[in-house]
Amino acid sequence: MKRFLIIAAAVVVVLVIAASAAGFFYWRHLQTTPQYSLAVLIEAAREDDQATVDQLVDSDAVVEGFVPQITGKAVELYGRGLPPEAISRAERVAAPLMPAIKDRAQAELPRLIRRETEKFANVPFAAMVLGAERYLAITENGDNATILSKLPQHSFEVTMRKNGTRWQVVGVRDDELSLQIARTIGQQMLAIASGKAPADGSAPISIGELQELIDEAGEIFK
Repeated sequence: MKRFLIIAAAVVVVLVIAASAAGFFYWRHLQTTPQYSLAVLIEAAREDDQATVDQLVDSDAVVEGFVPQITGKAVELYGRGLPPEAISRAERVAAPLMPAIKDRAQAELPRLIRRETEKFANVPFAAMVLGAERYLAITENGDNATILSKLPQHSFEVTMRKNGTRWQVVGVRDDELSLQIARTIGQQMLAIASGKAPADGSAPISIGELQELIDEAGEIFK
């Protein structure tokens, strides 16, 4: 009986060690995944850790990726019947707005992330990593990854790229946000591109008069 207990105890110890080792290596693997970097980003935003947020988000790439989204929504709202060349010029017209939007977005990013992930406010870090696939559809393709929300009330798409041992956000597709910006600046942007008066009857403005629109677009991030 004593020998049996010793053997049983030894087996239990071996199993515990094996399980611990498996858990350790599995966690090490998770640290190389997009969902781990996304959880780190959420945690950094919670704690107002701007340095970590800046490391995990390429704000230049994210804002540049927003240009076609904004112009696309502007065309949907105000650009029906415009020639293709005018629509192409709209992206160039939007370019002066992007630095201001980028600066505002970078400053407000932690707050935006906190707002969008409020439902995870009391979820421990490890649980966010382990349970990510319940809420997100994650597709890896080499050094690139696409993350889609599975929740209908949070429709967004995030593009990430591997950067060393972490993944960095390089693109965000958010129809609601791009629609808000397009509603703010879309008519004037397309009016400049086409050389016509805006559909609302106001006088067209020049590139040099866009500062007010820049300020209005930036207010969306507040």
